[in-house]
Amino acid sequence: MIREINFDGIIGPSHNYAGLSPGNIASATNKGAVSEPRAAALQGIAKMRANMDLGLVQGFFLPLDRPNQAWLQSLGTDLAHAEPHIRAAAFSASSMWAANAATVSPAADTKDGTCHLSVANLVTMPHRSHEWRGTLAQLQLAFADPAFTVHAPVPPPFGDEGAANHMRLTSAHGEAGVEIFVYGVSGGAFPARQHIEASKAVARLHGLTPGKTLFIQQSSRAIAAGAFHNDVVAVANENVLFTHEAAFEDREGSYAAIRAAFPGVEIVEVPESAVSLEDAIKSYLFNAQLVTLPDGSMALIVPTEARDTASVWAWLEAHQAGNGPIRTVIPVDVRQSMANGGGPACLRLRVVCDPAHVDPRFIATPERLSRIEQVIAQHWPETIAPDALADPAFVQKVQQARLVLLEATDLVSLA
Repeated sequence: MIREINFDGIIGPSHNYAGLSPGNIASATNKGAVSEPRAAALQGIAKMRANMDLGLVQGFFLPLDRPNQAWLQSLGTDLAHAEPHIRAAAFSASSMWAANAATVSPAADTKDGTCHLSVANLVTMPHRSHEWRGTLAQLQLAFADPAFTVHAPVPPPFGDEGAANHMRLTSAHGEAGVEIFVYGVSGGAFPARQHIEASKAVARLHGLTPGKTLFIQQSSRAIAAGAFHNDVVAVANENVLFTHEAAFEDREGSYAAIRAAFPGVEIVEVPESAVSLEDAIKSYLFNAQLVTLPDGSMALIVPTEARDTASVWAWLEAHQAGNGPIRTVIPVDVRQSMANGGGPACLRLRVVCDPAHVDPRFIATPERLSRIEQVIAQHWPETIAPDALADPAFVQKVQQARLVLLEATDLVSLA
């Protein structure tokens, strides 16, 4: 049976606030703060449990090996001698944001009838540019069944940020749909991370139908305001596109192209007069999980920051009262992730497939999540201060914590 599975990244034991991501306002604002990896990871597990309670299928990906000493070696240095910003990049736990793991095209959209996944190269940001090898190893293991085709990354210099700049419209998850690749050209002082050539390459590799594949430019103003990925200002689910008025560079042209490719689309636009671009980005209203519940209705899983932002919560309440397509709004606490610039949508990769074709070790069950919680509670650092990254004892603690998790999930082959 074809279902949408949300694969969440388990937040790793090296989760820290090093401010490595220009254009990510939260990351820059909290640079140097003391992080709480244990609380962060448990918040992520709680979100997964809540999704399962809604009747959704839930998967997970594991933290990558950190610090990445092979990457440091390729730069001619090591942990003892690396400059602080390079050492911090080697420790980065950013793979927790699984929306950047890959771009996914369900089998119904592809020429060969398999579900295609292209691991993202993430070359724009140094701390993320070395993730793809570890991510690819997990994708190749989780999706080893012939129902899937897993691709290596698009080569540099074309930056690819994965599903965070990709949306899909369809009448139902298992039906053929329209895939929308959102690319950037300019972001003022901040880099536009998704290159159109990377998007085109992924579309070709996945064997997508040209008439059902769109390439739309993200608003330069939105990028400059802190919407470093499209999923900070727009999200789609089945026939609904939920978007801020300022999400796309050519608003009217983008909507016209989407309607021409998928006439059944329902565009739910939040006007800037109701929610400013600043409030949308601060609250991560659009970096939410827009999901279809088992009864066919749609729910929006938002960070608690959306509830705490007056303009955003007022709009959501008015939308529900007006009988719009989003019938339920569910706030979740992912504050530790939010403080580094990642909301509920950042933490998950959507894969439409038959769950029976996925390696079961990557599918969440209440029992698996309980084992993972036990490991986190016992082995994840409670806090990480900036100076901890230079402590050899801390390195050993982080590495040991991950190994215990690999053992608990029967995935030691990823060590």
